[in-house]
Amino acid sequence: MSERDESLVEEIALLRREVAMLNGHRFIRVQNSFWRMIGFQFMRGLALGLGSFVGATLLVSVAVYLLSHIDFVPILGDWAAEIASQMKN
Repeated sequence: MSERDESLVEEIALLRREVAMLNGHRFIRVQNSFWRMIGFQFMRGLALGLGSFVGATLLVSVAVYLLSHIDFVPILGDWAAEIASQMKN
């Protein structure tokens, strides 16, 4: 064998090791099973939905609280105070 052939054989062996290592990776193992993948994506969707809901709730609450304390702009201040009073009831 020539030196070029030996380097090709060595590169192929390295590629085989890398592919074997990637196939053993957790992400690939999850993706190999249809039901595991469905369960993983379902849990991911639940976490995303819950996080979005909690984040939006906190953001809107802080915005309404801050807007309710604005007195120098009468329209916004009254509007925010009305929203705040509606939320208390």
